[in-house]
Amino acid sequence: MQRRLGPVLAGLAILFAACSSGSATPSAGTGGSTAPGASTAAGGSTAPGKCTVGVSWNNFQQPRWNATDKPSMKKVIEDAGGTFTDKDANLKNVQQLTDIDTLIQQGANVLVILAQDNKAILPALQKAKDAKIPVIAYDRLIEDPTGSVLYITFDNVAVGKAEADAILAKVPKGSYVLIKGDPGDANAKTFLPSGWDQAGLKTKVASGDIKIIGPADGTYTDAWDTKKATNNMEAIIDAANSANQKIDAVLAENDSTALGVAAALTNKNYGYPPLSGQDGDPANLNNVALGKQYVDVWKNSNELGKAAGQAALQLCAGKAMTDITINVESSVAPAAGNSPTDFTTPGGNKMKSIILKPTPITADTLQKVIDAGWYAKKADICKGVDTASSTAPAACK
Repeated sequence: MQRRLGPVLAGLAILFAACSSGSATPSAGTGGSTAPGASTAAGGSTAPGKCTVGVSWNNFQQPRWNATDKPSMKKVIEDAGGTFTDKDANLKNVQQLTDIDTLIQQGANVLVILAQDNKAILPALQKAKDAKIPVIAYDRLIEDPTGSVLYITFDNVAVGKAEADAILAKVPKGSYVLIKGDPGDANAKTFLPSGWDQAGLKTKVASGDIKIIGPADGTYTDAWDTKKATNNMEAIIDAANSANQKIDAVLAENDSTALGVAAALTNKNYGYPPLSGQDGDPANLNNVALGKQYVDVWKNSNELGKAAGQAALQLCAGKAMTDITINVESSVAPAAGNSPTDFTTPGGNKMKSIILKPTPITADTLQKVIDAGWYAKKADICKGVDTASSTAPAACK
């Protein structure tokens, strides 16, 4: 359940008063050189009541963005007297560039960008820099050699590790299918598979304990699309059946792809080998309760939206990136502390980051999600569960 925002906003109000009177995934680390962190809004610091935060979403097709991230971010900004304005690019790179240009023209003092593609977004990033508008890369990394972009996300290596830890504990030996996300997203290409390897997947493949069915480095899913994941998984099932191979487990990087995998397993009457996912989407938590998905790594994105809103307001007020502080629930609070820390990107760049902690959820721990007041309510999670069955999750009884 979200904390009341009063103490946070009171602290921000003090901060804004000071600023307006003259003051200016990986795992986070504390060593190395310090990236530049004194970005200020165009025209200098801005009083909270005049702060406009422009948000560019890559899409609302995945339900969490509109259900959790957006309302939490919007509330923090508007409760402090700021203006929240946003655009949905609907999975289109060109549209996202246009959207960001529009937000700049409309007077955004800070930009929060959920990038559709971390390379295609670079012209928009340059426009923001030219206009001296601070940028927050939200949930998805944007490689920034200058170190002037703040990266706010969940620990995506920890997400991948939690997925693989759960599945490997359930199926320590056997044949696995690897379903990855969009190839243009650094999360899919680097952070999540890195987490799988930290859990020991690569070691087990090398030893022969685990065999990969399908491409050895996994099957990518354009736009993290559920239907595409279904089609890809059905093709893998057909090929496995033809080769007399049994699928013992599936590592899917997120919930939309996991939903597609579960649909393919249903369509093919295959049964449900242990399957991973992440995000805590209602349909997937329901699949966990029904036994169709084994683990869902929950990222309480109410708190991620809150953190981004707090950071955006402080950047808008002219606070140096290195001096930002956030206040989120202890269950997701960054292991490295509540201020930005150094993060070395896959491209070798030093960026400041705020990285929140995820929570793996299985049928035995569904009550955690319900108790937190997540947008997936008990009725959603337990839909279709035979509560009289001895195997029904305790949360549904």
